[in-house]
Amino acid sequence: MKDCNILICATASVATIKLPLLVETFLKEASSCFKVNVKYCLTEKAMHFVSKNELAPVEGYTDEDEWSSWKKRGDPVLHIELSKWADILVIAPLDANSLAKIATGICDNLVLCTIRAWDIRKPLIFCPAMNTKMWNHPITSTQINILKSWGYSEIPPIAKVLMCGDSGVGAMAEVPEIVRIIIEKIPKSLQIRDIIFNESECKA
Repeated sequence: MKDCNILICATASVATIKLPLLVETFLKEASSCFKVNVKYCLTEKAMHFVSKNELAPVEGYTDEDEWSSWKKRGDPVLHIELSKWADILVIAPLDANSLAKIATGICDNLVLCTIRAWDIRKPLIFCPAMNTKMWNHPITSTQINILKSWGYSEIPPIAKVLMCGDSGVGAMAEVPEIVRIIIEKIPKSLQIRDIIFNESECKA
């Protein structure tokens, strides 16, 4: 079996508290069928909801790693290296602010730079999570459709009582559903990786 590399990114939604469960569940479910390697990226504000200790021993990165890893010309650039390494990129959760930035091309942190450098032939899965009022704003569907027009796969939010106490659509999809869809994407992602590798060999 070939190894499949999965990069899970989390942005500043309270749903980030589910990231340790998502990683643990994915590794458990996927390892019975595939060899998988998982890394994660956190935005600065996502770190308000989860710590690296909670995700150990899985390797992860933050904005601090982006800037501390580069010292001089010729050194690897972290967001470029991650975009090359990963076969599947998952954004879970994707908050309203980061959604807007991705849709308009803004890339002002490690997560967004990695997404901006992503080869859109490879699977990218995003899981929106926000307050119902933000979800219902007209700009949200416009921005969601922009991402989908690039071939990105949405796992829509669900309706429930939100952390703030409001009820309605906006909660991140349940972990088992996210895991199921990631696993479904693995065979195709490995085929795409072979195509990209063969192209690079031809150019060499």
